[in-house]
Amino acid sequence: MNAVKSLALIAGLALVAGCGHGSYHHGGSQGSGMGHGHGADRGKEVMAAVEKAVPDPDKAKRVQDALKEIMEEASQSYKQNREFHRKLYELNASYTATPEEFTKILDDLNNNRMRTGVKILATRFKIKDMLTAEEWKAFTDNVNASRAKYMHGHDAAEGKDGKKEGY
Repeated sequence: MNAVKSLALIAGLALVAGCGHGSYHHGGSQGSGMGHGHGADRGKEVMAAVEKAVPDPDKAKRVQDALKEIMEEASQSYKQNREFHRKLYELNASYTATPEEFTKILDDLNNNRMRTGVKILATRFKIKDMLTAEEWKAFTDNVNASRAKYMHGHDAAEGKDGKKEGY
Protein backbone atom coordinates (compact mmCIF):
# COMPACT_ATOMS: atom_id res chain seq x y z
CA MET A 1 0.00 0.00 0.00
CA ASN A 2 2.90 2.39 0.74
CA ALA A 3 4.20 1.88 -2.78
CA VAL A 4 0.81 2.86 -4.18
CA LYS A 5 0.73 5.97 -2.01
CA SER A 6 4.26 6.86 -3.07
CA LEU A 7 3.40 6.50 -6.72
CA ALA A 8 0.27 8.58 -6.13
CA LEU A 9 2.45 11.26 -4.56
CA ILE A 10 4.67 11.42 -7.60
CA ALA A 11 1.66 11.49 -9.89
CA GLY A 12 0.41 14.39 -7.81
CA LEU A 13 3.76 16.11 -8.11
CA ALA A 14 3.52 15.67 -11.84
CA LEU A 15 0.33 17.62 -11.75
CA VAL A 16 1.94 20.44 -9.80
CA ALA A 17 3.75 21.87 -12.78
CA GLY A 18 0.82 21.57 -15.15
CA CYS A 19 -1.77 23.01 -12.81
CA GLY A 20 -0.59 26.56 -13.05
CA HIS A 21 -0.86 26.67 -16.82
CA GLY A 22 -4.64 26.57 -17.11
CA SER A 23 -6.31 23.84 -19.07
CA TYR A 24 -8.31 22.99 -22.11
CA HIS A 25 -10.98 21.25 -20.03
CA HIS A 26 -12.31 20.96 -16.49
CA GLY A 27 -13.29 24.60 -16.39
CA GLY A 28 -9.72 25.83 -16.31
CA SER A 29 -8.38 23.50 -13.66
CA GLN A 30 -6.26 20.46 -14.13
CA GLY A 31 -8.76 18.19 -12.47
CA SER A 32 -6.75 17.84 -9.27
CA GLY A 33 -8.66 20.41 -7.30
CA MET A 34 -6.27 23.19 -8.22
CA GLY A 35 -7.24 25.95 -10.54
CA HIS A 36 -5.17 28.33 -12.58
CA GLY A 37 -2.36 29.96 -10.62
CA HIS A 38 -2.01 27.35 -7.89
CA GLY A 39 0.87 25.48 -9.56
CA ALA A 40 3.55 27.95 -8.48
CA ASP A 41 2.22 27.97 -4.92
CA ARG A 42 2.14 24.17 -4.85
CA GLY A 43 5.69 24.00 -6.17
CA LYS A 44 6.89 26.31 -3.39
CA GLU A 45 5.03 24.26 -0.80
CA VAL A 46 6.54 21.01 -2.05
CA MET A 47 10.00 22.57 -1.83
CA ALA A 48 9.20 23.77 1.70
CA ALA A 49 8.02 20.24 2.57
CA VAL A 50 11.50 19.00 1.70
CA GLU A 51 13.15 21.63 3.90
CA LYS A 52 10.92 20.63 6.84
CA ALA A 53 11.57 16.90 6.38
CA VAL A 54 15.27 16.83 5.52
CA PRO A 55 17.61 18.33 8.13
CA ASP A 56 20.73 18.17 5.92
CA PRO A 57 20.65 21.28 3.67
CA ASP A 58 22.83 19.68 0.97
CA LYS A 59 20.61 16.62 0.79
CA ALA A 60 17.49 18.81 0.80
CA LYS A 61 18.90 20.78 -2.14
CA ARG A 62 19.55 17.58 -4.11
CA VAL A 63 16.00 16.40 -3.44
CA GLN A 64 14.60 19.78 -4.47
CA ASP A 65 16.64 19.66 -7.69
CA ALA A 66 15.18 16.23 -8.47
CA LEU A 67 11.68 17.52 -7.73
CA LYS A 68 12.32 20.38 -10.14
CA GLU A 69 13.17 17.76 -12.78
CA ILE A 70 9.77 16.17 -12.14
CA MET A 71 8.00 19.51 -12.36
CA GLU A 72 9.80 20.45 -15.56
CA GLU A 73 8.99 17.08 -17.12
CA ALA A 74 5.35 17.39 -16.12
CA SER A 75 5.16 20.93 -17.46
CA GLN A 76 6.69 19.89 -20.77
CA SER A 77 4.36 16.89 -21.01
CA TYR A 78 1.36 19.09 -20.24
CA LYS A 79 2.27 21.41 -23.11
CA GLN A 80 2.76 18.49 -25.48
CA ASN A 81 -0.53 16.89 -24.43
CA ARG A 82 -2.31 20.19 -24.96
CA GLU A 83 -0.92 20.23 -28.51
CA PHE A 84 -2.13 16.67 -29.13
CA HIS A 85 -5.60 17.71 -27.97
CA ARG A 86 -5.51 20.73 -30.27
CA LYS A 87 -4.71 18.39 -33.16
CA LEU A 88 -7.61 16.14 -32.18
CA TYR A 89 -10.00 19.12 -32.16
CA GLU A 90 -8.77 20.15 -35.61
CA LEU A 91 -9.11 16.62 -36.91
CA ASN A 92 -12.58 16.32 -35.44
CA ALA A 93 -13.62 19.37 -37.44
CA SER A 94 -12.51 17.68 -40.65
CA TYR A 95 -15.29 15.86 -42.42
CA THR A 96 -12.76 13.71 -44.30
CA ALA A 97 -10.70 12.64 -41.26
CA THR A 98 -10.02 8.92 -41.09
CA PRO A 99 -9.98 6.66 -38.05
CA GLU A 100 -6.27 6.07 -38.66
CA GLU A 101 -5.53 9.78 -38.32
CA PHE A 102 -7.26 9.84 -34.93
CA THR A 103 -5.50 6.67 -33.85
CA LYS A 104 -2.09 8.12 -34.75
CA ILE A 105 -2.64 11.18 -32.57
CA LEU A 106 -4.01 9.09 -29.71
CA ASP A 107 -1.02 6.73 -29.94
CA ASP A 108 1.37 9.69 -29.83
CA LEU A 109 -0.52 11.16 -26.87
CA ASN A 110 -0.42 7.88 -24.95
CA ASN A 111 3.25 7.30 -25.78
CA ASN A 112 4.07 10.81 -24.54
CA ARG A 113 2.24 10.14 -21.28
CA MET A 114 4.05 6.84 -20.84
CA ARG A 115 7.48 8.43 -21.47
CA THR A 116 6.66 11.10 -18.90
CA GLY A 117 5.49 8.52 -16.38
CA VAL A 118 8.66 6.48 -16.78
CA LYS A 119 10.88 9.56 -16.33
CA ILE A 120 8.94 10.73 -13.28
CA LEU A 121 8.97 7.28 -11.73
CA ALA A 122 12.74 6.99 -12.21
CA THR A 123 13.20 10.37 -10.53
CA ARG A 124 10.87 9.33 -7.70
CA PHE A 125 13.13 6.37 -6.95
CA LYS A 126 16.18 8.63 -7.20
CA ILE A 127 14.60 10.85 -4.52
CA LYS A 128 13.64 7.85 -2.37
CA ASP A 129 17.22 6.58 -2.51
CA MET A 130 18.46 9.95 -1.22
CA LEU A 131 16.18 9.89 1.82
CA THR A 132 15.89 7.74 4.90
CA ALA A 133 12.55 6.08 5.60
CA GLU A 134 11.87 8.69 8.29
CA GLU A 135 12.67 11.60 5.95
CA TRP A 136 10.48 10.06 3.23
CA LYS A 137 7.55 9.72 5.64
CA ALA A 138 7.99 13.28 6.91
CA PHE A 139 8.23 14.60 3.35
CA THR A 140 5.14 12.74 2.11
CA ASP A 141 3.20 13.72 5.24
CA ASN A 142 4.13 17.37 4.64
CA VAL A 143 3.12 17.17 0.96
CA ASN A 144 -0.19 15.49 1.82
CA ALA A 145 -0.96 18.16 4.41
CA SER A 146 -0.20 20.84 1.85
CA ARG A 147 -2.24 19.04 -0.82
CA ALA A 148 -5.28 18.98 1.45
CA LYS A 149 -5.44 22.80 1.22
CA TYR A 150 -6.13 22.54 -2.51
CA MET A 151 -8.67 19.76 -2.41
CA HIS A 152 -12.29 20.70 -2.91
CA GLY A 153 -15.50 18.86 -2.11
CA HIS A 154 -15.41 15.10 -1.96
CA ASP A 155 -11.69 14.74 -2.62
CA ALA A 156 -10.79 16.63 0.56
CA ALA A 157 -13.17 14.59 2.70
CA GLU A 158 -12.08 11.27 1.23
CA GLY A 159 -8.40 12.13 1.52
CA LYS A 160 -8.64 12.66 5.29
CA ASP A 161 -9.69 9.09 6.12
CA GLY A 162 -6.85 7.55 4.12
CA LYS A 163 -9.19 5.53 1.90
CA LYS A 164 -8.63 7.61 -1.18
CA GLU A 165 -5.56 9.58 -2.09
CA GLY A 166 -7.15 11.95 -4.60
CA TYR A 167 -4.46 11.62 -7.27
